[in-house]
Amino acid sequence: MSDIATRTHYDAAERAFIFERVQDCEPILERNKALQNEPRADSDWGRHIASVPNVILERWIKEDGVNLLALPAREFGDLIRRKLRDPQWSFLRTNSKPI
Repeated sequence: MSDIATRTHYDAAERAFIFERVQDCEPILERNKALQNEPRADSDWGRHIASVPNVILERWIKEDGVNLLALPAREFGDLIRRKLRDPQWSFLRTNSKPI
């Protein structure tokens, strides 16, 4: 997993600091794309449906106003499932089977 960095910027006009979170997501996204093209069978424990970079999880937390990581397992799963069903986030999926 690639490291996350925080870049600090100062907006003189607003007299405010801006904190930008960055991560090299390319290796994760390339792996997702490669896995989309591999035939795989489900196993007894389940199946790998996605790899989500941490900066995207942080974005979802900010956009939804919900700390995903503090949710009970069922609610966390429901929220992640909803996000991954959205065509906007299809590039995070590792297969095309319904979730």
